[in-house]
Amino acid sequence: MSIEHEEPGHGDSPAAWTAVVVMLIAFAIGTVAFFLHMAWLVWAAAGLLVVGLLIGFIMSKAGYGVNGPKYVPKKVHN
Repeated sequence: MSIEHEEPGHGDSPAAWTAVVVMLIAFAIGTVAFFLHMAWLVWAAAGLLVVGLLIGFIMSKAGYGVNGPKYVPKKVHN
């Protein structure tokens, strides 16, 4: 008896990857700026972090999320 479960996607979509990459870059910039005592750049990096979140949300609504019509899931080979 085999029960097949559909993978929830785990955020493996263009929208998720883009959001995560932008937010990781923002976090890295913010960390370096904090170390160098550049408060303005820390706040700019915080703003970029929010922009990354918005990019992911907008791309998801545009169809590039896990359940979006423009998303093509990878085939899993057993």
